[in-house]
Amino acid sequence: MTRAPAQDSAGAAGAGEVRLQIDGVTVQVADGAALLAAVRAAGVEIPALCHDDRFPSAGSCRTCLVRTDGQVTAACVTPAGDGARVEADTGELRRLRRDAVEVIVSALPPRALDGGADGSELARTCHELGITAEAAHGLGGRGRDDSHPYVRLDRDLCIACGRCVRMCADVQGTFALTLAGRGADTVVAPGTGGVWAESDCVACGGCVDTCPTGALSEPGLPYGARPATPTRTRTTCGYCGVGCALDVLTREDEVVAVLPAHDGPVNRGHACVKGRFAHGFRTSPERLTAPLLRRDGRLEPVTWDEALDHVAVGLRAAVALGGPDAVAAISSARATNEENYLIQKFMRTVIGTNNVDNCSRLCHAPSAAGLTAAFGLSGGTDSLDDVEQADCLLVVGANPMEAHPVVGARLLQRVLRGTRLVVADPRAVGLAHHADVHLRPRPGTNVALFHGLAHVLLDEGMADEEFLRHRATGLPELAEALTAYPPEAVAAITGVPAADLVAAARLYGQAERPAIVYGLGVTEHLHGTDGVRALANLAILRGAVGTGRGFGVNPLRGQNNVQGASDMGALPDLLPGYQKVADPAARERAARLWGGEVPARPGLRIPQMFAAARAGDLGALWIIGEDVCATDPDANRVAEVLERCPLVVCNELFLSETARRADVVLPAASWLEKEGTFVNFDRRFQRVRRALSPPGRARSDFAIVHALASALGATLGCPTPAAALDECARLVPHYAGLSHERLDREGAVCWPAPHPDRPGEARLYRDRFATPDGLAHLAACPYLPPGEEPDDRYPLILVTGRRWAHYNSGSMTRRGGNLRLDATDRLDLHPDDVTRHGLRDGDRVTVESRHGRARLVVHTTPDVAPGQAFCAFHFPSSGVNTLISGRGDTVTSCPEYKVTAVRLSPA
Repeated sequence: MTRAPAQDSAGAAGAGEVRLQIDGVTVQVADGAALLAAVRAAGVEIPALCHDDRFPSAGSCRTCLVRTDGQVTAACVTPAGDGARVEADTGELRRLRRDAVEVIVSALPPRALDGGADGSELARTCHELGITAEAAHGLGGRGRDDSHPYVRLDRDLCIACGRCVRMCADVQGTFALTLAGRGADTVVAPGTGGVWAESDCVACGGCVDTCPTGALSEPGLPYGARPATPTRTRTTCGYCGVGCALDVLTREDEVVAVLPAHDGPVNRGHACVKGRFAHGFRTSPERLTAPLLRRDGRLEPVTWDEALDHVAVGLRAAVALGGPDAVAAISSARATNEENYLIQKFMRTVIGTNNVDNCSRLCHAPSAAGLTAAFGLSGGTDSLDDVEQADCLLVVGANPMEAHPVVGARLLQRVLRGTRLVVADPRAVGLAHHADVHLRPRPGTNVALFHGLAHVLLDEGMADEEFLRHRATGLPELAEALTAYPPEAVAAITGVPAADLVAAARLYGQAERPAIVYGLGVTEHLHGTDGVRALANLAILRGAVGTGRGFGVNPLRGQNNVQGASDMGALPDLLPGYQKVADPAARERAARLWGGEVPARPGLRIPQMFAAARAGDLGALWIIGEDVCATDPDANRVAEVLERCPLVVCNELFLSETARRADVVLPAASWLEKEGTFVNFDRRFQRVRRALSPPGRARSDFAIVHALASALGATLGCPTPAAALDECARLVPHYAGLSHERLDREGAVCWPAPHPDRPGEARLYRDRFATPDGLAHLAACPYLPPGEEPDDRYPLILVTGRRWAHYNSGSMTRRGGNLRLDATDRLDLHPDDVTRHGLRDGDRVTVESRHGRARLVVHTTPDVAPGQAFCAFHFPSSGVNTLISGRGDTVTSCPEYKVTAVRLSPA
């Protein structure tokens, strides 16, 4: 036990706080806090081997004993009372705590104390208490489980404290672990029995992080040991759009471990299998380390000067032949804000075109369009912290337990504590298993479903009339349109029983603080923007946005910086901050800052770029961090387009399907190897910091853009990522208060952040909406059928999405231990459809649509409805995206990934 410096807290306790004395030192802690928090606030460090701040305490180890009101008690489970006088640092209490630790140690083998001050939490505690390995008398022999790629179990080091079990239940919500055995033989075990690798574990790493003894540890580290004296770099995860704060521990330019930051604003000490463990890609032998140039049909290593000169010559030739609009760039959600900002600036000022787009075109472009039309800004309306306060969650077209695991875990914990839950999704997965009402609409019928809910809200008087009167417009038109969507009519369109629709509407409509969370199941449709508008109608009708009487409409962004790539202006019709290219005043502001004219004509969207290349009108295409041949729809035609374009340049980590077809491949740095910022799904700017050097001659995209500009005889300013964000802040009022210096100091800041000395706006529209008239706009958009329907030749409807172990095309997650967790693309089919097609679980099957063919493995599950199928696209060799049509959202061109008619045959 040690005493850290502490200051005596003077004055009365504030609201929501209690004031008490610890060994004569007055401290204040939150009302409801345990004595352990007060003891630590007083600067006294005491052991607490069964305690973790991330979940409720159990008080089972009795190592945190203190005295209050004359009674010796466990500090971790005893509430701090106002005016209490507590003893913590007395000789008697030190002896009692030492005795408790010695009893625990006595059953362990001596190696449990290996590492001393640099060992496990138990080893460090014993080092401080003067307990040596002689106190450990355990003989061991209970065995190990090394079956899992990321979690290994040494049963001889388990003290049955239950921290791992509670982490799995109270934070992750998987309930994969249990304590098995009796008495001294009690040990953690998978709840399903058998080995760890075959359990329900989703490899979030929480059990490893919380284990105090090293019984659960990460392969690559000695059992029970902690990384010794590593360099620790705080950064932001480069996988999904949650924005988890991670601490990357490195030694000699190698990753020792990646740990979730306990003070992370979104993840709060939690992570998922990707951010926590999937960093093996960095040292894959397939990593690109030198530029490649196609010569005589083959890609060959060359110097950077050779590669850049070739690209510069090709760009000049394309402009000379077809003008600036003969060049296009696809920027990246995997790149930083600063890189996206520099790329769009390069295209507009060096090339002279607005032909720049990013992969939000393929996912959340309808969110940007729909939310902007409804409320005025393209981001979600509220923060995750606010959404957690909802008393009813409406989760639509999203499976956050797999695609956004940290958000899914946080939402699940609220539901387990009583928050009502409505899930609208064709599949019975993730949160749907915990829903009060699960609506399973036919794919492609979202607008009808949302209008049906809105009909009930109006029909049963659950709308906020005052809000609609003063802060919204469009009610008469919507009310008239909704007469066509009574529950029975909606049931006929969607397949959702009318009674379920009414029950869901009442849960949402009668809640005091409802919130909507949605995903790509809303946007990736032929009428995705209409879906977003119709969903936003529900929040407007309830007055549940901008008022504190609800927490709005919040999209779960798919990639790490898909929000930021658009925020930075990597869009053909919008400048940074969503200023319209067509607005002369916006162009003039940018021109003054950039020192060059900004073209007035909006550029090409990604599908239009491909069409231009197919027509022979595109002379050069620069693809930055996107594997369009694997992830874009109608992938066969995409590959043909690249073959026809005279110059294709690709920035990549690996020789992807797209890079294989490029003329020049430039090796890029990963998110672990660069500086900058990302914006997560709830609009938080967070720092990305370089923890490692890029391999070989790989460079950051930021450096590559500068180098290419120099090869063309141009300069872009912004010599550093920090300078690029500073320049963007001068251009965009919403970002005027943002800088690397501020983010280094504060950790995370939501936009809008117009002032450097005021908090960003986590909750939007408190006073007015950002629309021209300041009102929220209801939309009376009609339901229109999807672009594809099943028929006798193609009887099944295929929906595509993600699975928990992989990310997008799998370029990073397939190059590491995740491949052992999920080794192949599967086709989920209902048992009735498996039988109807004469198939068996595990059979290889050919899936054919009107556009292409894929080969998958049958997985029988009741999670999908009869007549429907589901698969992911993490293995490009399966050819899943060759199945998808080229049809896109009528407003934004977002592909219709969620509705494809297919048929099956044996492979």
